[in-house]
Amino acid sequence: MSTTRRQFIGATASAVAASQISNLAADETAKRAVRPKPDSTDPVALIQLTDKIRCSRIGFGTGMRGSKRESDLTRAGMEKATDMLRFAYDNGVRLFDMADLYGTHPFVTEALKGKPRDSYTLISKIWVMGGGIPEAERPDADVVVERFLKECKTDYIDLIQLHCMFDEKWATQWAGQMEKLTKLKEQGKIRAHGCSTHSNKAVQAAVDSGWADAVHVRINSEGERMEGKPDDPNTVKNTVAVAEAAHNAGIGTIAIKVVGEGVFRDKPELRKKSTAFVTNLPCIDVMVVGFTEKEHITEFIENVAAALKK
Repeated sequence: MSTTRRQFIGATASAVAASQISNLAADETAKRAVRPKPDSTDPVALIQLTDKIRCSRIGFGTGMRGSKRESDLTRAGMEKATDMLRFAYDNGVRLFDMADLYGTHPFVTEALKGKPRDSYTLISKIWVMGGGIPEAERPDADVVVERFLKECKTDYIDLIQLHCMFDEKWATQWAGQMEKLTKLKEQGKIRAHGCSTHSNKAVQAAVDSGWADAVHVRINSEGERMEGKPDDPNTVKNTVAVAEAAHNAGIGTIAIKVVGEGVFRDKPELRKKSTAFVTNLPCIDVMVVGFTEKEHITEFIENVAAALKK
C-alpha cells in the first residue's frame, strides 16, 4: 500500500511528538523517587501517589460495567449514586475515579458540592480509541479536558489518564495526546497524567516511556479479569512483576479489579483474601473499587483495616 501525503505528514508529526515527549519524560523521570508505603494502619490513610498527589488509600471506582457514558452508578440514579458517594466521602474515601466512558462526572460533582476542593482527589480518563463513547469525533486532549473541567465544576483535575491502553506501542501511537497532557500539567489544569492499562505490556510501555506519573493496573489474588488465565499461577506473578517495575520507576500504582469486578460477589472469603493480598503488596499505592452499595464500602474498609493489622 502506498503512503499518502496525509499519512506521511501524520507519521512525521507523531514521530516529532514522540521525540519531544521522550525528552520531557527524561526530565520527569529524573525527578521521581520511589515512594515507600506509610506504616499507618488506617485503611483510608493518605498515600503519596505522585509528587503532587496525596490521596486516600481507597478510591471509589465509578465505572462498573461502564460504556457509552453509562455505568452501574449512573443507572442507579442521581439520588442513590450521590448518597453512596457522600457515604464514601464521610467514611474517609476521598479518591474518586471517573472517566468520560462512564458518564459519571455530573454524579461525582453533585455529591461533592460544597466540599473543600483540597479534601478530595479526582481522576478522570480520556477515551481516544474508536467506539466506547457515543460520538465518532475524538477531539485532542486539551479540548476534552476543558470539557471535563466544566463538567466537574473545578479549576483542575488531579489525574488524567489515557483510558484502556492495551498495545505495547501506545506511547508512540498517542504521543500527540501525551504532549497535550504534558502542557496541561504545566498550566496547572491537571496535576498528573498517565494511563489506565489492560495488559501487562501496556504497563511495561508506561515504564519505558518515562512519561506516566501513574498507572491503573488490573490485579487481584485470583487472576480474575487480568491478563492470562485465572488458574495459571503466572497470571498473578507476571502482573505483580510489571507493577513492581512501575513502582520502582517512581510511577504511582492504582490497583483495579481488586475484588474481581463482581466475580467474587457471592464469595466473601475470596473478597477478604484478595483485598489482603493487594493491600499488602509493596508495589501498589492505592486501590480503586467499583462500589454499588453502601455495605460494599463498609466491608472493603473493614477488610483493608484487617489486612493492615496482620
